[in-house]
Amino acid sequence: MNRYGEQAMTHWKEHKPQAFGELENPEEFFTALGEEISTEIETRARELAGQEPDGEGYLQRLQRLNTSRLTAEGEVLRERVLLDVEPDQE
Repeated sequence: MNRYGEQAMTHWKEHKPQAFGELENPEEFFTALGEEISTEIETRARELAGQEPDGEGYLQRLQRLNTSRLTAEGEVLRERVLLDVEPDQE
């Protein structure tokens, strides 16, 4: 299980215990979810990074790629991992 799967599992245990308890195989579920999230982050980061501008230097490229990755990661985690809490957990 990758770090995204672990993060999702921790979040569900704490904030969505009923849904977590209903999972037949949590390890399998969060392993698959982590892989999906990782792939989605990579895809979105590439889209956000766009094409390399003419004359872009190494540090500018590094900054553009890192910013794209962090932005994509934040968006996907909010959409797929940091889900709303269950009503009785508020």
